Amino acid sequence: MIDVDRERVMAYRIAVQGLADRSGDRPADLPVLDLGVQEYTPDSTRVALAARSGAEPEDDRLITVWAARGAPHLHRRADLPALVEQLWPVGDDDAAARIRSGQIPEAAPLGVRAFTVTAEAFREVVTGPIPRGEASTEISRRVPAELTYDCKSCAARHIAGNVWQHAGLAGGVEVVSRGKDAMLGPIPDAPAIPAANRGVDRMIETYLRFLGPAGPGEVAKYLGSSTTPIKAVWPSTGLTEVRVAGRRAWLPASGVALLESAPDPRGVRWLPPMDPLLQARDRDLLVPGRERQKEVWRILGNPGALLVDGEVAGVWRARMAGRKRVDLTVTTFGRLTAEQVTRVEEEAAQVARARGVAEARVIHE
Repeated sequence: MIDVDRERVMAYRIAVQGLADRSGDRPADLPVLDLGVQEYTPDSTRVALAARSGAEPEDDRLITVWAARGAPHLHRRADLPALVEQLWPVGDDDAAARIRSGQIPEAAPLGVRAFTVTAEAFREVVTGPIPRGEASTEISRRVPAELTYDCKSCAARHIAGNVWQHAGLAGGVEVVSRGKDAMLGPIPDAPAIPAANRGVDRMIETYLRFLGPAGPGEVAKYLGSSTTPIKAVWPSTGLTEVRVAGRRAWLPASGVALLESAPDPRGVRWLPPMDPLLQARDRDLLVPGRERQKEVWRILGNPGALLVDGEVAGVWRARMAGRKRVDLTVTTFGRLTAEQVTRVEEEAAQVARARGVAEARVIHE
């Protein structure tokens, strides 16, 4: 049994996610792409990549798809055949948990069938670039009524967003653009709709490798599921049990050496909202203190997080100032030293690089 404290876990996660030392690897070659990088705001994936690599953030080996929790993620195109099977529900209980919503209270009994029929509808509708709203209208006509709800704002009946986004990858859908002019498109040579989950053990191992040590509850929350079905498929081999401040957790056996030896973090990174480091579900470990957690993870409009010497030291927001500068307003949780402030301001250049502008100005609140 290995017993570690939260500081050791933070050191491990920062090292394994490539945040301890910026590499020169192209984005698709970064190990963290095994987990995927969530797109939350314009350029958020580029900022996450710039925090880990000095290479240009564009890489045509990557694609944006609805992945874990139905959220848009940047993934390697080559990984999609395995990823679609890993993310497929392990059974009806798992499927019901993922699509449970007050909008569609009668949907849960459909179980895995909800994913299958929605994926099939996607294949019929998204045969070329199509506006998201138009795709929603057409798919809503093709799925069971239990998966749809009455939308008062547009006086129409729509498929619930969590359902179709959970099924989008299996439906062969690429997220081409988001926002006002959101567009979807077909994934070239898309993998087939799975007949069953294959590789959930690999998905669990990937979560634990980058966001462990952790347990079934954290993995279930990451997938948008519930603990019981994940416990039922928890790997019986390949994992090492770890105690984190007395709490039972697991880590892939291959990661134990790094957990024990990762150097104490020193450095600054501007992390975008929903950066891979912030995806861990043990938020008390990531950011001790509920008030600080409320600043990092908001109901709407998450800010970025400022990582300083191994700790989330504050939050930040970006605003373009013309075409050549981005203003970064940072609110720290405590006082930084003069030397840390200097490093924070120097590292801001990486956000400017990610956003394609010449300069970043840091505004301290």
